[in-house]
Formats: sequence, C-alpha cells, structure tokens
Amino acid sequence: MATELEIKLSVSEAAQAQALKWLSSLPEVRAGKTKSLINHYFDTPNADLNRAKAALRVRKAGDDYIQTLKTRGEFVDGAHRREEWEWPVSSPELALSLLEDTPLNAGLDLSRLQIVFATNFQRQVLWLEEGQTSIEIAVDSGTVAGNDARWPLHEVEFELKSGDDSKLVAWALELAREVPVFLNLVSKAEQGYFLAGLYHPEPARKSEALSITEFLQALSVCWLLDQPFPAQEYDLSRVANAAGAAGCGELWECVMSDLATGAAIRDLAEGSTTLGVLQLQLATAGQ
Repeated sequence: MATELEIKLSVSEAAQAQALKWLSSLPEVRAGKTKSLINHYFDTPNADLNRAKAALRVRKAGDDYIQTLKTRGEFVDGAHRREEWEWPVSSPELALSLLEDTPLNAGLDLSRLQIVFATNFQRQVLWLEEGQTSIEIAVDSGTVAGNDARWPLHEVEFELKSGDDSKLVAWALELAREVPVFLNLVSKAEQGYFLAGLYHPEPARKSEALSITEFLQALSVCWLLDQPFPAQEYDLSRVANAAGAAGCGELWECVMSDLATGAAIRDLAEGSTTLGVLQLQLATAGQ
C-alpha cells in the first residue's frame, strides 16, 4: 500500500494543448513516455464500493495489466491524498484474491463485482525536477463512458513522487496563470459513476458558513452537473475572509461577479484563468 498525493486540473481541449506547450518549454521539465490506457472500473450493481469511497480498476497499458484499488482519501492544501494498492495481473479479469488484505474485504461481497464504466485515454507524461522535488505531470486526453453515455476527458495531473509537497500547488498555480484550468475535486471514477447512473451528487446545503474545502467541493459538483453555482444560497463569509487574508480579495470579488451571472461552472472555468487561479490560491489558505 502506498500514499498518492496529486492535484487534478480539468481543462478544455484547447487549453490542454496550450498547457502541454507551456510545460514542455520549461527548463525544469523533460518529456516522458506517451501511453494509451484502457481502464475498466468494477463495482457491485448497487455501487457498494463507491459508497465505501473506494475505486477499483484494471488498467491495460501496452501489453501489461495493472489492478488498482484507491480510497477517496482527503483533500489537503490543494491536493488529494489517497491510499493506493497496485498489483500487476495477467489479464483484464479481476484477481479477487489480491483484495483479501485490503479494506474491501470487510463487509463486501466481492463475487458481485462487475464492470460499471470505463475510461480510455492517451497519457503524455512529463517529469518536472526542481531541486530534490520530483513531480510527474500526466496530460490525459480521451473519454469517460458509462452505460450509453460518454463525454470527453481532458486533464492535467501533478503527482508528487518525492520532495516538497508544497511544490505541487505552486507549479499548478503557475500553469493556472498561463491557461484556464479548473481545480477538480471530482475524480475520473466519480465522473464514470455519474455517467453510469450510479452517483447522483448535489451541492451541499447547510446554514453554517462553508469552509474552503466545502466551497471547492460544491464548485466541483456544479462542474459535474454542468450547472451554475448558487452562491446566493450559501454563507461564503469564511471563504471571503480567507481570500482577503491570502491577498486575493480582488480576485474573489471578480469570481463572485462572474458567478452572479448564472453561467455554468464549466463555461466560467474555460473562459478565463480567474476561477482556476482563485481555487488554487484558496486551497493553500487553510480550511
């Protein structure tokens, strides 16, 4: 079992091309391999794994197969921190015996697991080296498909391999200032569950002031649902105060004005760099 620390940025197809060009021009970055990845995700018909906040997949990469189990983990300082189990396997079939010493073996009927959705994409890998810090940048382009529904997938992921974890959000923020990005707390797996009809999120409804993480999560749910963010329904005072303390109060006001127009979050995220920059600055400002 290992711990994964990554930042996931959703982008438009055009912004992804710009991001790849900009990243490739940096002296700290060298090109890695390009891979075609076919991923089948497994769950029970009632989505018991998703309710347990876990994702189980078998990935085909070239001639190799890898079975992976991930927890949903936690969101800390702009990055997702997850526990991850990974095993090489000989075929696209699940190796159930490998799950016996994982949390999935407690209270779940593993014999009911079946394919529920798929993600298929090409991954261009870049390596960013700064001092003792090594970051793998994955530029993913493809599709997420569940039932008869599918939509395009365009992401840039920063994953810490070694060194200073603060460098993850620092470099993601540098990219956000160059091209429009969206700090997405919704994973590829959650997108697949949504398309498969097994995940039906709603923006949180609460009377207390939202924390930064709750605000970012609500934005991500609105992104998934392709709808506006209902700012007037929330107490955003904690987030506004944090933005002011972080020196991005003016940016906060600009984003609030954009949200007030009723535009869908995806449109706002793809239209300018403002939202993505604010998200990443807030993510490092505390909870």
